[in-house]
Amino acid sequence: MNLADQVLDVNDDLPIRTDKPVHSGKVRSVYWLTDEDSRRLIKEKNYDVSHDAPLAIMVISDRISAFDCIWHGEENLKGVPGKGAALNAISNHWFKLFKDNGLADSHILDIPHPLVWIVQKAKPVMVEAICRKYITGSMWRAYDKGERNFCGIDLPEGLIKDGLLKDLLITPSTKGILKGIPNVPEVDDVNITRQDLLNNYTAFNFQAKEDVDQYEVLLKEGFSVINRELAKIGQIFVDTKFEFGYVTDSKGNEKLIYMDEVGTPDSSRIWDEQAYNNGEVVENSKEGFRQFLLNHFPDPDILLNKDRMNEREALANNNELPLASMMDLSKTYTTIAEKITGNAIQLSSNPKSEIVEVLGKEYGLID
Repeated sequence: MNLADQVLDVNDDLPIRTDKPVHSGKVRSVYWLTDEDSRRLIKEKNYDVSHDAPLAIMVISDRISAFDCIWHGEENLKGVPGKGAALNAISNHWFKLFKDNGLADSHILDIPHPLVWIVQKAKPVMVEAICRKYITGSMWRAYDKGERNFCGIDLPEGLIKDGLLKDLLITPSTKGILKGIPNVPEVDDVNITRQDLLNNYTAFNFQAKEDVDQYEVLLKEGFSVINRELAKIGQIFVDTKFEFGYVTDSKGNEKLIYMDEVGTPDSSRIWDEQAYNNGEVVENSKEGFRQFLLNHFPDPDILLNKDRMNEREALANNNELPLASMMDLSKTYTTIAEKITGNAIQLSSNPKSEIVEVLGKEYGLID
């Protein structure tokens, strides 16, 4: 079987019935269902949402994004085999555990296929909710340059790269371009402080000032659940990003929920515990792929410098990455997913046709 056929690359051209434009992100595509189909499915499947809630089909691809670019490999490999199924399986696992532990719900209502979620529309909080247990990545780079205040948090002297922090730190950044917020530049992914959130909570889409406290509680509780489970399989939960939004349930209650993905190798750093205890960092996350790219190209500044975006996009478009590196990445995703969930990740022989079949036969959503 051709490996390229097992990869879902283009995921915004499925014949799913919709009367709105398909939203295609770096990895996922979202098909908003018609009002008629949304109401029908809510009734047929008894989803715990308002009877007129807009629903969507979210299809994850196997595309690999890093440094704001999409990368591809030799032999026409336009993604990483098993990546999409691995990410969905991990998120599904954590969302279920959150619910089992009495935390908030997620936006997922149904899982028709390993690459597909049926989700309810949420009003997103415009904050990348990041928390860190170790100092690494952008936080270490800032610290190493002499910065001692990060997202409004004063950091002590003497911290070491990849070292354990005294407390779990919440270091939020903006999600999307937000305008008119004092001291917050109008660009995506800008570090912000807790005080910024409190002073401008409506601009960040919080419904109430107290919800800033609630998102922090959900972030810490979610981190704690995942951290505890990863420790059981010899993995360290280093840092992560959560996203939150508001939905209304079938009883008319508005609530804050988890959305997007949680605890995955794309949204988190996960290290091998035994290797770390021996003084070595072994990444079981996309961070390893980022490091590979920085080492693979002779001028890593192109990947790190936002002013060189045109050159960066040319690198991604014009270079086929070695097949071996893409398959190593595939192994990273599928192995950590299998460790977390206890189930094997099965590669589809033709993912697109499988998705069309199940959404047609069982959900009546294919024209």
